[in-house]
Amino acid sequence: MTLDRINPPGLPTPSGYAHAVLATGSRIVFLAGQTATDTDGRITGSTMVEQFERALDNMLTALRAAGGQPIDLASVTMYTVDMDGYRANARAIGRVWRRLAGTDYPAMAGLGVARLWDREALVELQGVAVLP
Repeated sequence: MTLDRINPPGLPTPSGYAHAVLATGSRIVFLAGQTATDTDGRITGSTMVEQFERALDNMLTALRAAGGQPIDLASVTMYTVDMDGYRANARAIGRVWRRLAGTDYPAMAGLGVARLWDREALVELQGVAVLP
């Protein structure tokens, strides 16, 4: 299995994502959207950074349960009800990502939405991983 991160000339230098990820592997894991829920299904954390960290940890927990690791992530979509808050906290969120998932970034997209399933949720992460 390989994931080749592709960042072609003619596009801006990416920071915290890859422009494209070419996946060659035998198993694909589709990761359901994860928010900052605890084991009882309650949203934890009141700040964007706290909720992002818990959502990412939840997504990585699901990935590991499927036999994968953060480096196997090919694509992640982030949904937020507060894009301005996300952008204002981008550096701290980036530190959380690097600590939990490393620096082999997947293709990523960030979308602003009116609300998420749980009213208290500020962010939700959904991903696709390719495993050997």
